[in-house]
Amino acid sequence: MGNICRSPAAEGVFRKLVKDAGLDDVFEIDSAGTIGYHTGNSADPRMRAAAAQRGYSLESIARQVRPEDFDDFDLIVTMDEDNFLTVQSMGSGSARVVRMCDYSSDSQVREVPDPYYGGSDGFELVLDLLEDSCANLLKREANQAQ
Repeated sequence: MGNICRSPAAEGVFRKLVKDAGLDDVFEIDSAGTIGYHTGNSADPRMRAAAAQRGYSLESIARQVRPEDFDDFDLIVTMDEDNFLTVQSMGSGSARVVRMCDYSSDSQVREVPDPYYGGSDGFELVLDLLEDSCANLLKREANQAQ
């Protein structure tokens, strides 16, 4: 929502996977939120710390989804159903709007939960879900891009 927890973490995880796969020139990666409350802020320090423990750097600055994102990107990935519906209603470009958990190995996982109001376990769970889903996203999208 505010682009300081889940989406910057997803951006950081996916960036590292793409870099490790040598596909930097194939993907343009960014993150944004559906509300502008945190615009201009870095990722939540708790999320940055949890991500750093796993070797991820979260350097993005929070911003809100823009109309041009629907033309600038092929895919817009959302973290939960509320954001999915909000983003779908915002866009009119060619980007496909999907849920991150569409790529999860566990078909029972439907959303990446917001860890903002919880403890450190929530940030770890988010990273677990993102590592799995981003790896599957990369496999699927890399095959389509080639």
